[in-house]
Amino acid sequence: MTRKPPLTIEVECPCCLAKLTVDPELGVVLSHVPPPKPPPSVDLDDTARLLREQAERVEAKFRQSVEAERTKDDVLERKFAEGLKKAKDKPVEKPIRDFDLD
Repeated sequence: MTRKPPLTIEVECPCCLAKLTVDPELGVVLSHVPPPKPPPSVDLDDTARLLREQAERVEAKFRQSVEAERTKDDVLERKFAEGLKKAKDKPVEKPIRDFDLD
């Protein structure tokens, strides 16, 4: 009796270009070869521009946080006054407890 070697199919993934070896009888992937990685494309002009933009974003966030810290007292005073005004307008009620609902 001669035994035939198992039939396998080699498929290339259209998304990532990985190579798969599939056994059609069993419906399983026998092996997987990851796609080759492209060499990194480094452009020094783009890198310098990206670093400048990042530094500008960090500086803008810092300026925004400093301004927020300067006005923090005024904001908190206004929030407190608004909460106090709302508390004076509402009648005092006894809070409902879970025990009271039974």
